[in-house]
Amino acid sequence: MGRIIAGKTSDIQPGNMIKVSIDGRDILVANIDGKFYATDDSCTHSGSSLSEGKLDGGIVTCGWHGAQFDCKNGNLVKFPAKIRDLTSYNVVIESDSVFVEV
Repeated sequence: MGRIIAGKTSDIQPGNMIKVSIDGRDILVANIDGKFYATDDSCTHSGSSLSEGKLDGGIVTCGWHGAQFDCKNGNLVKFPAKIRDLTSYNVVIESDSVFVEV
């Protein structure tokens, strides 16, 4: 497992999220009340980019069909059909850098 830098803590303000590409994977990194979380960026229903959706608290809502996922663990929160949870990644903060472990 390796660490990849996603950016500086100042790049992702509380209540915001960004998409980073790591080893060919798109990963969403969210700042929820000063804590950082990382999950797959692709919705497991439609494949759309979740970072283009809406973040409310710790829940990201897909902009295409409204699937909702918990950014803290990648679990599906709400959708009319059962779809796969997102993969969740460990985030490490060192100084002012945000690292994702993949």
